[in-house]
Amino acid sequence: MLRRRYLSLIFLALCSSGLRSDDAAWHAGVAKVNITPQKPMWMSGYASRNKPAEGKLHDLWAKALAIRDPHGHVGVLVCLDLVGIPRDLSLEVREHVEKKHGLKRSQIILNASHTHTGPVVRSNLKTMYFLDEKQQQLVDEYTADLKKKIVRAADQALMSLRPAKLRWGVGKATFAVNRRNNRESDVPKLREHGKLKGPVDHDVPVLAVHVKDRLAAIVFGYACHATVLSFYQWSGDYPGFAQLELEKDHPGAVALFWAGCGGDQNPLPRRKVELARKYGRELAHSVNAVLKEDMAPVEGELRTVYREIDLPLAALPTREKLVEEAMSKNRYLAARAKMLLAQLNTGKTLPKSYPYPVQIWKVGNVTWVVLGGEVVVDYSLRLKKELAPRTTWVAGYSNDVMAYIPSQRVLREGGYEGATSMIYYGLPTVWSTKIEEMIVATVHDLAKKVAE
Repeated sequence: MLRRRYLSLIFLALCSSGLRSDDAAWHAGVAKVNITPQKPMWMSGYASRNKPAEGKLHDLWAKALAIRDPHGHVGVLVCLDLVGIPRDLSLEVREHVEKKHGLKRSQIILNASHTHTGPVVRSNLKTMYFLDEKQQQLVDEYTADLKKKIVRAADQALMSLRPAKLRWGVGKATFAVNRRNNRESDVPKLREHGKLKGPVDHDVPVLAVHVKDRLAAIVFGYACHATVLSFYQWSGDYPGFAQLELEKDHPGAVALFWAGCGGDQNPLPRRKVELARKYGRELAHSVNAVLKEDMAPVEGELRTVYREIDLPLAALPTREKLVEEAMSKNRYLAARAKMLLAQLNTGKTLPKSYPYPVQIWKVGNVTWVVLGGEVVVDYSLRLKKELAPRTTWVAGYSNDVMAYIPSQRVLREGGYEGATSMIYYGLPTVWSTKIEEMIVATVHDLAKKVAE
């Protein structure tokens, strides 16, 4: 009799909370912290800038979603309106959250939206900027404050876990264009005639989180550079506008954008604020269309794995080659060469590889593949095909943005994504042609582990 009464009380509690019994085992918490610079410091993303920011179009944010599965396993996703974060800052943030909340590295994701109207962050893109002492101090001060704010967002989300129901779906947005295969000035006419070329990933994955029958968080992704805007005002670019639109449409909800494999994808045409708003609305409308559908419930549990692999570089430059490059009229090439020579002069050797982060979250029946760097679209297309097209979501720009991550195809073709971009990130040479197979093999291995 007592057991029956106890079960009845549980059922009534679930009904009063607005959650069905099969939803109640999931918990979620959400938080957002403003990370807009308060001083006119240098902006990130474009080497052509020649002065600090002059104001803001809208605020920049660190937004966090924490989830806990029926067995108590926890994960926290933090989405940042930044061009990227360097490895050392990422490690510092994650180590703090790990120690405070008893988590493992696999349970934390830091994703940057890659907006090109955000601030310089520590050493990210370190040979792109030529900062004077004042600007370097502002970057150092901002980064120290940013670290605290990212941690605060994660803390607040983890400490606000409540019974929740999770739903997922996939929409479509078509403004991303493969910039390697289509000349920017030709895009409007090519689009009009259906003649755009090159691989693209137009999927818009959506995770909806309801707490007490209220939409509390919307997580959505897209594979496209946030490069509509190139002026001197802070903004989240089109992802920022998409988040603003969704939060306006759903009062009280926090919208979190994660960047997909958009390393070779651009929003075209661009360079106008009205276009950033337009693409943001298009993306938000795609998300809203998914939210109006009968979204699939997240069933099962949360499983998380993480691994760093030594991603090999190609043949390293000789000292003689670096001395030659240090005298180049290309100041970015010269700056990298001088930086590398300084390392050699202190007795250090040039790195032959880079510790590359690969992470997988199995969120019920959906697999999140989480990769570092500016990953080109070939990876998401291949991994979705090889794993499961609709239930595999692939993020780039996560945990460390150390360089572009080209596929074998892009490496063979060369160009910016495959070769010259390495100059701005300060790596000594291009990647080895082995990297695609190494990354894909690691993803498959980790996917098997979370499926066991």
